[in-house]
Amino acid sequence: MKKSEFIAVAAEKAGLTKKDMEKAMDAMFESIGDVLAAGDKLQISGFGTFETRARAARTGHNPRTGEEIAIQASTIPAFKPGKALKDKVDAK
Repeated sequence: MKKSEFIAVAAEKAGLTKKDMEKAMDAMFESIGDVLAAGDKLQISGFGTFETRARAARTGHNPRTGEEIAIQASTIPAFKPGKALKDKVDAK
């Protein structure tokens, strides 16, 4: 599903226009990014937790040449689904 399709579905469920839903979603996604960039964790009950994880520096290999390359340490975003979301996805 593409973002535009998701906006249409969410707008219908919320009783909003697609334009208003797009603004709300863009603000939500930007806010999640701001929280993670500040080094905080965002926990949404029944849905899951957005957090950051540190990746250590390591040595990798260029697949074309086999040459070793240094990969720098980095901080990456991560999502851990909550029980309610897991149960909904796994419903049979």
